[in-house]
Amino acid sequence: MAKKSRAASFVAWLPQAALLGLARALPVRPRLALASWLTRTVVTAVPSLRARVEGNLRLIFPDMDAAERRRVRDGMADSFGRTMIEVMTRRDFQRRHDWTSPTGPGWEALRAARAAGKGAFLVSGHFGQWEAVRAALMAEGIEAGAMIRPVKNPYLDRDYLACVEAGGKPVVGRDGGGLRELIRHVRDGGVMAVLLDQYTKRGVEIDFLGQPAPSGTMIADLARKYDLPMIPVYGTRAPDGLRVIVEFEAAIPPGTAEEMTQAAANSLATRVRATPEQYFWLHRRWVKTF
Repeated sequence: MAKKSRAASFVAWLPQAALLGLARALPVRPRLALASWLTRTVVTAVPSLRARVEGNLRLIFPDMDAAERRRVRDGMADSFGRTMIEVMTRRDFQRRHDWTSPTGPGWEALRAARAAGKGAFLVSGHFGQWEAVRAALMAEGIEAGAMIRPVKNPYLDRDYLACVEAGGKPVVGRDGGGLRELIRHVRDGGVMAVLLDQYTKRGVEIDFLGQPAPSGTMIADLARKYDLPMIPVYGTRAPDGLRVIVEFEAAIPPGTAEEMTQAAANSLATRVRATPEQYFWLHRRWVKTF
């Protein structure tokens, strides 16, 4: 990165670092309230962000009225703000244990795979408190790695990576090197958590919430190739905004990679329809126009 670009990144990072420092100094409830307020304020005040949420909601829920869209937008901002500050204060989040013990048929499938010395893929989306899943697993003595996309600002990215790694390793990127490390990890019996609800330019078009969504099938391909379970799992934030309910759904039945990816999308879509305010509607998930 050019010197000028790094300088600009550093200047942009300073107010972010100050806000993080303030949040980290606060007790947990004021910290979460600050993160919620700040995210709701930004999403409401920035026209491009507000338009993106509106565009996605109109696309998926064309009959939703304006008042309900505002409610969903505010709920999404609240949930996302809380989630991100919990990620950026990971060690404190881990100590608080603000989640339920894992339940559901997929939890038994994961334990069975580990007992057999096999790895597993945990698949989810940007819904609720997705990082609570790895926190709950760590509390059970299971370390799960994660696949992430880096933050554009290198100074913030360094902090973010350290916080994600505190929840379990390896943390890999979506490039070739990250893919090779992921494969080594699951082949050696490791667990990897992957969020599948991201726009993939050269992906296969699957249906997500009634609209075509270009999606990668790499995780399903690897699950098939190495005979590993692919288990949908979610951390749904409770109404108090603090506790998280961790639920493992049944492992996705074997099929083609496209069929398995579609099944994962269907699982997530059911969760989103039930509590749309917990989904990250700022994603350009379907089209790149909003």
